[in-house]
Amino acid sequence: TDQQRRKGSKTLVFGICNNNVSSVAKAEMTPPPPLPLNPWDVVLCVSGTIISCENAIVVAIIFYTPAFRTPMFLLIGSLATADLLAGLGLIFHFAFVYCIQSQVVNLITVGLLVCSFTASVGSLLAITIDRYLSLYNALTYYSERTVTRTYIMLIITWGVSICFGLLPVMGWNCLKDDSTCSIVKPLTKNNLIILSISFFMVFAMMLQLYVQICKIVCRHAQQIALQRHFLATSHYVTTRKGISTLAVILGTFASCWLPFAIYCLLGDYTYPALYTYMTILPATYNSMINPVIYAFRNQEIQKVLWTICCGCISSTMPFRSRSPSDV
Repeated sequence: TDQQRRKGSKTLVFGICNNNVSSVAKAEMTPPPPLPLNPWDVVLCVSGTIISCENAIVVAIIFYTPAFRTPMFLLIGSLATADLLAGLGLIFHFAFVYCIQSQVVNLITVGLLVCSFTASVGSLLAITIDRYLSLYNALTYYSERTVTRTYIMLIITWGVSICFGLLPVMGWNCLKDDSTCSIVKPLTKNNLIILSISFFMVFAMMLQLYVQICKIVCRHAQQIALQRHFLATSHYVTTRKGISTLAVILGTFASCWLPFAIYCLLGDYTYPALYTYMTILPATYNSMINPVIYAFRNQEIQKVLWTICCGCISSTMPFRSRSPSDV
């Protein structure tokens, strides 16, 4: 009958709707397929692990050693903390990308990386300023004003870094518009341009300060040679050693960060990801080299390391206060 046909058609439509709803529910409950493992991400994760281990040692030594409460070691501790966070950020980014795959978590990890690397570069600038002032104002360096200045530099460095790190989380990202993406998704092109220009400004300031430091070192070495009647060759060796040390410091920083900073200005989101990995990997190596240059070369930190490792130096041995220019 017609009534039975209507019932049958309604039942058929209802069954089709139920099937569609159940299929949609199953699709929503089904987890996204795992991403294929990128070898570059593995290398970055391994680099992050090495960076974290190195800088964790430096942070622990400075934190647990009362003698390391001077401005010089506070700045080194700030650099080590920033690099430690950068290494952890690389590890978290790898874990979250291949395990959680959440846009919110991705924004947080990218913000952490931006904040930590910005703080690392800012701490390097603060260390350079401190070294310059320790030579330029050698007589007044060990005063309360130096401690106050150090805290001001740390507050400015970390305040600016946190602001840069919060920008992607607060909405300045390209998740809704891929055309605004930079070579580092989800950062926008404008965001990365600002970071790159800031880096070039920091690099120019460091270059200028190290040139002034070289002049002061040469002048001091010449004065000492004249006062103590050293030979000209001795003066030449001392000056060359100081300049070569500064050249290694500045050259390492430039070789690690300049390729990535230049590519940030010239690259586009349509460029192959291979170029991004090839430039960002050396930038991460700077955080791996920083503990060697600024911490492990320090004699006081070496004494603590030997004490921890083999106990061959007494932990009560007094530390000789050194100027930042000696480090």
